[in-house]
Amino acid sequence: MALIRRVSSSFPRVFGLTNRSLNSLNSPGESLDLPTSSSFAHGIHVFHCPDAVGIVAKLSECIASKGGNILGADIFVPENKNVFYSRSQFLFDPCKWPRMQMDEDFLKISKTFNAWKSVVRVPDQDPKYKIAIFASKQDHCLVDLLHQWQGGKLPVEITCVISNHDRDPNTHVMRFLERHGIAYHYLHTYNDNKREGEILELVKNTDFLVLARYMQVLSGDFLRSYGNDVINIHHGLLPSFKGSNPSKQAFNAGVKLIGATSHFVTEELDAGPIIEQMVERVSHRDNLQSFVQKSENLEKQCLTNAIRSYCELRVLPYEENRTVVF
Repeated sequence: MALIRRVSSSFPRVFGLTNRSLNSLNSPGESLDLPTSSSFAHGIHVFHCPDAVGIVAKLSECIASKGGNILGADIFVPENKNVFYSRSQFLFDPCKWPRMQMDEDFLKISKTFNAWKSVVRVPDQDPKYKIAIFASKQDHCLVDLLHQWQGGKLPVEITCVISNHDRDPNTHVMRFLERHGIAYHYLHTYNDNKREGEILELVKNTDFLVLARYMQVLSGDFLRSYGNDVINIHHGLLPSFKGSNPSKQAFNAGVKLIGATSHFVTEELDAGPIIEQMVERVSHRDNLQSFVQKSENLEKQCLTNAIRSYCELRVLPYEENRTVVF
């Protein structure tokens, strides 16, 4: 069994059965057949519940009793808070532990501990997350996501791209979308009509949305009607510069540190729970072109990392406006 970590907000504590196989959890003389390389599948389970004695033991017993083997587990219990978080990765034999039975087994544990969230995912068996990408005039985040998806580095299915800017059919983006059969929807928006009803129809079968430098504000009514998560990316030029052309403002002000922030979208503009942040130093040697390039590169990397973390079940809610990211 690999390392199990239980981390408090004040200091880390390591405990558990380091370098022990789940065989050692059996009764003397009893042997547990672990999955072989030809038969195993990879599973992920996340758990969020009130803290209690025996949660880790019960989760471990569930996996071990079905012939599975835990590869690693991250545990977080905030100091002075009655909250428990975990994310476990395990190998199992699908023949010995069918997918539907797995859901039932984890559901029983969820009910035992009154869990707020218990999600299991088997990437090789479960459907990929369906997403729609929103973009405006800037292409850098959109293009990067399309290329990451093409290279198999994003475990998603892109259902469509939605934009409030029209694009020439002969552009790189449009040719790419046509080649891969991804629909492109141009919806010109107005101050008094954001076309949100039409957008909801286009995204009703998606699992979450990605705003890849989409320069329109989604209303609270839209977010409530959609009901699933929306992930956004925006620049984190430090100190903050608002209004038009923030990169040029920051460059002219001589900032030394730039960044990008990816977060969940809420009604309050750019104030949702943060998933990922990245920073990079700039200097007097940068011209405006290199400055902008560094900023855009950060945005691309930050958004991709956030999407990948979300798909890998690494992101859990913490308090009102924070996240736990394993």
